[in-house]
Amino acid sequence: MSWGRTIGIGAQHVVAMFGATFVFPVVMGLDPNLAILFSGLMTILFLVIVKNWVPSYLGTSAAFVAVVAAIRSQGGDSADVTGAIMAAGVVMLLVGVGVHFAGPRMLKKVLPPAVTGGVVMLIGFNLAPVVANVYWPQDQWIAILTTLFLVVGAVLFPGFWARIAVFLGLVFGFALSWITDLVFGQITSVTPTSGGEAVAHDRVNLAGLGDAAWFGLPSGQLADGVSAIHGPSFSFVFVLLALPGVIALIAENTGHVRAIGEMTGDDLDPYMGRALGADGLATVIASSVGASPTTTYAENIGVMSATRIYSTAAYYVAAIVAIILGLVPKFGVIINAIPGGVLGGITVVLYGMIGLIGAKIWVDNRVDFGNPGNIVPLAAGLIVGIGDVTLKITEDFQLGGIAFGTILVVVLYHLVNRKDDSVDSADRDDTRTIDESDPTYT
Repeated sequence: MSWGRTIGIGAQHVVAMFGATFVFPVVMGLDPNLAILFSGLMTILFLVIVKNWVPSYLGTSAAFVAVVAAIRSQGGDSADVTGAIMAAGVVMLLVGVGVHFAGPRMLKKVLPPAVTGGVVMLIGFNLAPVVANVYWPQDQWIAILTTLFLVVGAVLFPGFWARIAVFLGLVFGFALSWITDLVFGQITSVTPTSGGEAVAHDRVNLAGLGDAAWFGLPSGQLADGVSAIHGPSFSFVFVLLALPGVIALIAENTGHVRAIGEMTGDDLDPYMGRALGADGLATVIASSVGASPTTTYAENIGVMSATRIYSTAAYYVAAIVAIILGLVPKFGVIINAIPGGVLGGITVVLYGMIGLIGAKIWVDNRVDFGNPGNIVPLAAGLIVGIGDVTLKITEDFQLGGIAFGTILVVVLYHLVNRKDDSVDSADRDDTRTIDESDPTYT
């Protein structure tokens, strides 16, 4: 394409990734400016590692949102969060290296669809109390109106507008909160910084916007007092909590790579290990300075599906735009001013969708729940994970709901299923194998 068209498509990719990429750092208590900056940097790294064969954008991963909530509920701060995520990134990197040399079929044997679907589901639904107890009570009416707008937009808006419904929902909720402040004045509710007391406050607080610089590195402190840019801190208990997120990332990445392969007609399985490893390495690098974990984004795959343009040059454009936005502190102040009620309306949909992606994995792979070997072990793990059941092993060590539930799903499933009879529906004979000696290869 001409550079004019390439920049135009790149702009669409920016908008598509934008909402989720900065919403998830906000709900995890990390710096959104830093997250957007590193999403651009790590997208470039990803494209280089996969040799431009897997056009994808690396935005903030939702797989660790529940993990972060669990770590913070046990007294961990942002350094503990990024340390646990960094360790998970190392595991993801090692998985990618293993898949690169052993082949993608290894994943199906160790993590069949029944297991990955169950883990993704319990991670998503474990977040329900965060919505109910943290965001929704801050402004229930703004929350329900934002939810209504997001649901209608995602389902009924045409084409591209439906794919950016999260971003549009944030704009709608933000504007509605600002108008409500002007018309009705302050609201009295409990906020994350009010110490459990209901206090009067503006829904939209843009204090500090005038003092923020137009250009510079993210700075300042997070809500828990840790610097926005910080080094990780490691705790074995918190690392265990983060490891289930790796399973979600594996399921997410493999699904995205194969979806791109179906659209382009290329057999991308030879690049599966590179994609997984690149995502793991990107998460390690990002978390080493306090940024959010990364993952390939389905939103941007949707843009490719609609436009039928798979140019990695457009992704480089999107990455550069993200880097520029991440270096604008004023932009960060605006993001941090998103009202709690708006986040409540957004997360009630997003968290539920994370859980239902697990069900989609089951449906897409035709998991048979008439088979006791599937339904019984998954039932135990799901209840433990979703209900946040705790197994106290010693005075100083316990397994939380997500980690405990994931261990039960994996161990119990393999305990009663000694034979792998799963069918990889993506193994077909109608795909074109990549030949890097082809003169058209770029």
